[in-house]
Amino acid sequence: MTGSLEAGRPPQSVCAGLWLFAPNRETQGGSSWLCEVGAGDLLIDVPAFTSANLEMLQERCRRRSGWILLTGRHGHGRCRRWQEALGWPVLVQEQESYLLPGVSSLSTFADSCERLEGVRLLWTPGPSPGACVVHVQSAVVAGSGPGEPPGGVRLDGLFCGRLLVPLAPQRLGPLRRRSCFHWPRQLRSIEKLRGWLPAGSPDWIASGAALGALQGEKLVRAGAVQLAGLDLVEALRGADPGEPG
Repeated sequence: MTGSLEAGRPPQSVCAGLWLFAPNRETQGGSSWLCEVGAGDLLIDVPAFTSANLEMLQERCRRRSGWILLTGRHGHGRCRRWQEALGWPVLVQEQESYLLPGVSSLSTFADSCERLEGVRLLWTPGPSPGACVVHVQSAVVAGSGPGEPPGGVRLDGLFCGRLLVPLAPQRLGPLRRRSCFHWPRQLRSIEKLRGWLPAGSPDWIASGAALGALQGEKLVRAGAVQLAGLDLVEALRGADPGEPG
């Protein structure tokens, strides 16, 4: 299967239990992530279907179970082809399941979902009608990277899809784009998210948008502080007065 595919670049290890895939042209340069938790591997939005990505993920398949979690229509890419190659079930917010005809093992949720241990999803419409975020609070993962304690590291992260996008090094926030489904609703989703997360969480935030503004960084640290500091009132002032609230 890999012979006719673009070679591509393999995913990059960010920390123990977390990998970032190269930008995907089919999702407007979006970022996809692989996160290792106790319940299995989580492929959060789909990367480009390349030989390097396929080799890495199929090797993981031989050792672990996994899920494909989609944070919104901007991250669907070649979801059906990935599902067929990996055999992992797909989880998507119910309003965007119609965009995935022919995908087998497709599950949906409405407002929130806690189907996997240590993994919670919340519907956050705004970037798209069925946008969602993924909050991971995992026990210690098996491996450890440079500078990390022996025996692994505890994950406490938020995969925010395109609800929040990188604005500058170690800074992200909501950004109104042409592809935005509903700006005031997006801001209300951020307020809802702040009340849904446990106090002091997350440690870091991983965006599904292009990461160029982070200037080489992959994660935005002090995620809880970042979220608390967002000025949603000021952001709402930029909304079209004729846009429904």
